[in-house]
Amino acid sequence: MPDFIYLASQSPRRAQLLGQLGVRHELLLATPEEDAESLEVVLPNESPTAYVQRVTALKLDAAVARRKRLGLVDAPVLCADTTVALGRTILGKPEDARDAERMLALLAGNTHRVLTAVALQHGRRRHVALSVSRVRFAAITKKQIAGYAASGEPLGKAGAYAIQGAAAAFIEHISGSYSGIMGLPMFETAQLLRSAGFKI
Repeated sequence: MPDFIYLASQSPRRAQLLGQLGVRHELLLATPEEDAESLEVVLPNESPTAYVQRVTALKLDAAVARRKRLGLVDAPVLCADTTVALGRTILGKPEDARDAERMLALLAGNTHRVLTAVALQHGRRRHVALSVSRVRFAAITKKQIAGYAASGEPLGKAGAYAIQGAAAAFIEHISGSYSGIMGLPMFETAQLLRSAGFKI
């Protein structure tokens, strides 16, 4: 039985959440020659569910190939991807503060979905899970949106916000997995790890 896993994510939140499960992990990050950003391009007419599952599978494929290419010791590889969806509209990571303001204005006063797909490769076996949560934003003033966007926190975050950050002040209600909204649903991840032989 393996005593650690590779986490193929540069998200400190995912590393923190994985640590809560008591699982030892090592980061397996994309190398400079890899075009990691191209994996996140949305296909025409792609649904948010199909998108997040496809991107997670592509990221896992790349991570498994990376481990082999680097000659690293064999161990399970974990990947995850999170997307924010308003209806069928996918809200990815904002390009800049102005783009973040646009996204936050769409979310204000509305309920949106946060979808996080998780995939674990162990040998030839691949285990996958999907967490879907609903988040309701209160009505937010333009001044509040501009202030939050200017803080820099929305950059690098799907949907231009982090629930564990200052944006928590805008959130009226959530239904689903708080950790899934952060980027790694603990319940589903624990199930995948158990299937790979970890005692959790």
